[in-house]
Amino acid sequence: AEVQVAILSERIRNLTEHLKTHKKDNHTRRGLMMLIGKRRGMLKYIKNRNIDEYRELIKKLGIRDNI
Repeated sequence: AEVQVAILSERIRNLTEHLKTHKKDNHTRRGLMMLIGKRRGMLKYIKNRNIDEYRELIKKLGIRDNI
């Protein structure tokens, strides 16, 4: 699950950069929101399984703790 979160995080970063230049691309925005939801679910799973592993993962990836 940790590797999947890392892959999703990279895809989210790429889509975020794309949306900075293409502000009206709502199809991509919807896909981005779906990826964020998927990542949030995986992070929730990791957090419930092992809180220390979760904290280390979000620190490595540089994402906020909002779960």
